[in-house]
Amino acid sequence: MSTREPRGALRRAVRLLDVDLRRVALATLLGTLALGCAVALAAVSAWLIARASQMPPVLQLSVATVAVRAFGIGRGVLRYLERLVSHDVALRGMTNVRTTLYERLAAGRTAALAGVRRGDLLARVGADVDTVGDVVVRGLLPAAVAVCLGVGTVVAMCAFWVPAGLALAGCLLLAGVVAPALAARASRTTEQRAADARADLSATALGLLDDAGPLAVAGRAATERAALTAAHARVTVAADAGARPAAVAAAVGQLAVGLAVLAALVTGVPAVGAGLLAPVELAVVVLTPLAAFEATSLLPSAAIQVQRSRAAAARILALLDDADVHARPGEPAGSAGAAPTPDAGTADPVLRADGVTCAWPDGRDVLRRLDLTLRRGRSVAVAGPSGTGKTTTLLTLAGLLPPRAGGVTLDGVDLDTLARDEVAAAVVAVTEDAHVFGTTVLENLRVARGDVTPAEARATLDRVGLGPWLAGLPDGLDTLVGPDARTVSGGERRRLLLARALLAPAPLLLVDEPAEHLDAATADRLVGTLLDEARTGRRGVLLITHRVSALAGADEVLWLEDGEVAARGSHDDLLARVPGYRVALDSEQGDAGEGDGARSRVGQVGGATHG
Repeated sequence: MSTREPRGALRRAVRLLDVDLRRVALATLLGTLALGCAVALAAVSAWLIARASQMPPVLQLSVATVAVRAFGIGRGVLRYLERLVSHDVALRGMTNVRTTLYERLAAGRTAALAGVRRGDLLARVGADVDTVGDVVVRGLLPAAVAVCLGVGTVVAMCAFWVPAGLALAGCLLLAGVVAPALAARASRTTEQRAADARADLSATALGLLDDAGPLAVAGRAATERAALTAAHARVTVAADAGARPAAVAAAVGQLAVGLAVLAALVTGVPAVGAGLLAPVELAVVVLTPLAAFEATSLLPSAAIQVQRSRAAAARILALLDDADVHARPGEPAGSAGAAPTPDAGTADPVLRADGVTCAWPDGRDVLRRLDLTLRRGRSVAVAGPSGTGKTTTLLTLAGLLPPRAGGVTLDGVDLDTLARDEVAAAVVAVTEDAHVFGTTVLENLRVARGDVTPAEARATLDRVGLGPWLAGLPDGLDTLVGPDARTVSGGERRRLLLARALLAPAPLLLVDEPAEHLDAATADRLVGTLLDEARTGRRGVLLITHRVSALAGADEVLWLEDGEVAARGSHDDLLARVPGYRVALDSEQGDAGEGDGARSRVGQVGGATHG
């Protein structure tokens, strides 16, 4: 999935924020008034100090004294109110973007996320959305406030002394335009590299946290840690590269402040000697610019924030555009007309694969020339040794991976052109890495259907063999499950996912390795339960499995070898004519016998011990 910055990416992302312009105007007004109080405080303080040095009657200073207090208090109060309003705008905008993102992804192409790692996806819907929202508070509002305050301050300075006012205008342009432009130009490439590096960092860290055990067993933990260190190093390098231009921009800002004060002195002192400017006014003209540049001091970092938000917007829009079913080239996402829908609806859909080549996005073909038909009342099993492409086949048939060749259709419509919700209404897939949420058992089951009752949940859990497990839970269906089911065993997790799939209304069920992490007897019973779904006509069932002992009830079995469908037929037919299939069955029966013998020996030892 490309994340190169599309033209107008930030503008499109800001439109997704759907900000309330009235709130933006109010935040700008409050920010301008807050910094205006700071400028006025500096000006009035300068006048008060200079005038007090002349020892006038105290009453002549009373108004200035009250004004100093008012401006000092007003600055803090107005800044607080501005923060409330601006952050409200930003947080509402982030909510709008996330809502749109989730809705588009839910309704988009099912293959859109296949090439996105979980950590990268988390970064895009999390940190990248926050970064786009930050452009309002840290990018656009500071620029608007700086423009309003700069114009007001220059006008006020010109009222005292025009040359000083014009010099201030030039220095404000230097600090507010040239310095941010330098920072933005230097950070454009840096922020893109930093965004990609942060995404790699998040993806690798999440992989290490989620799969620490499997990675350690596979001997890949050290490699992943090295990749994490390398990603962190790239983030650090990008940050260091951006620090230099930021320092240059800050130096330009400080130079502008010094030039403005110097210009006020150079032009103001002769004016005082010529009687064109009062000595007290000279103090105001010289000291006021020190506060006027407070607004422009934020603009270099605001320019960097705009570049950072632009890079984040490109990553978010790449996700949206890839997922959007309806968008055509040159059109914004979601702008085109309705996509075609399956002719027969979802009452009795037909899922068909014709000459399909299944492959991963990295280009590796794992299965060629697959032909398969699945409808309600029909069961198909895909079996074969590990590494023959069984899981890739399921992901392709579920629309989660695009076929390299051939086509997968649902009621005659190409699966890749259908929205995710249209596919989900007809097909439910249970993959090995399907997510279990860190909530109650019941709420995890309600992911499939929101109106699942406790009675339905108990009955379904009992069907998949989790009745005793449920009875042993401290709070029953209200027991909390740890993040991604880390508090349950692998077999319990797999059956919980199957129960969730059985509660879904979709008439076609695709299951990947339902017998994994289970003993032979439990695995065969579970496979039989799934095949019963087809036998009774409730669903069409596709099983992906390396176990063949329970496939006698399947209408058709596809045996995979060497990247192809080596044979297809009934269970008994394959036993009679496919040596590899017979070997697989004999191996399973041998393992089961050894397991029974081992259990018998353990029982004998246990009995002797207790005796």
